[in-house]
Amino acid sequence: MKISIVIPVYNAKRYLGRCLDSVLQALEGVQGEILLVNNNSTDDSPKIAKSYQEKHSKIVRLLECKTPGAAAARNYGATKARGDYLWFIDADDYIDETAIAKLLEKAEQENADLVMLGAKRLARNGSTSYLSAVEIGRSDTKSRFIRYGMGPWQVLIRRQWWQEHRFTFREGIIHEDMELMSALILYTDQFASVDEPLYFYCDNPESVLHKSKFNPHIFDIFPALEGLYKRFEEAGVKRRYYAELEWFFIWNLLIDSTKDFEKFPEGKPGFKQSRQTLTHYFPDWRKNRFLKEKPLKLRLKIKMNYYR
Repeated sequence: MKISIVIPVYNAKRYLGRCLDSVLQALEGVQGEILLVNNNSTDDSPKIAKSYQEKHSKIVRLLECKTPGAAAARNYGATKARGDYLWFIDADDYIDETAIAKLLEKAEQENADLVMLGAKRLARNGSTSYLSAVEIGRSDTKSRFIRYGMGPWQVLIRRQWWQEHRFTFREGIIHEDMELMSALILYTDQFASVDEPLYFYCDNPESVLHKSKFNPHIFDIFPALEGLYKRFEEAGVKRRYYAELEWFFIWNLLIDSTKDFEKFPEGKPGFKQSRQTLTHYFPDWRKNRFLKEKPLKLRLKIKMNYYR
């Protein structure tokens, strides 16, 4: 078994068929499996998943995970996987028909524990943007991986390596990928990339981070970042990658999370907590060398967000 595709499924009836059709097409000629992990869906997603399992019984396996959240579903799926490699895909996204073949070829050529890939982001207004893979061969490859972070769907992972390090996504929070993904590269020097748009990341208005009503889980960014900081301490590389980790905190606290905090009155306390978190872990963050390299407009925006 070459690859296990793990797909958490929660109320994804509008997108699940598109996702599965793309993965099945990409799996043609490849010995692999699709693990659909139903996670307490209340719509017709389980029926759709079951129909695919019945039609493609040698490839599609339908699992049930009662513990809520994508983290629990991914963790459960990974424990049931049998492939040499793992790829976590979201049910509302889809992949290029050449994706699996290209990623497996690169992984085997480079004997890689991680293969990073490019993705195209499809916004609701029809605009697109490219999320590039980290370029391999640069002296700062690990630095860039840490600074920019990767979604779970943006890396192919050797399953044995994943198991040996007992990696799991933190359950109970919605920023579970942030707490883990930027630390993965600390544990290997065997990595590669395919810098092509092999994955299509679709902005979903019904996702946890895009809902029209306030969700207190937006504050999960704080325990997620604290957990990431602890991973760097435990790995003994906090000093070595201090500036990278500092920039990751700056970006996520003063740029990315502000979009969530400003949507609703209930989110306003997040600005104060962002200041407290940043100054607690990085009291001299204004001197960050990556921050100094940024355009003046971005540096001013960061400063303004800090004082909100």
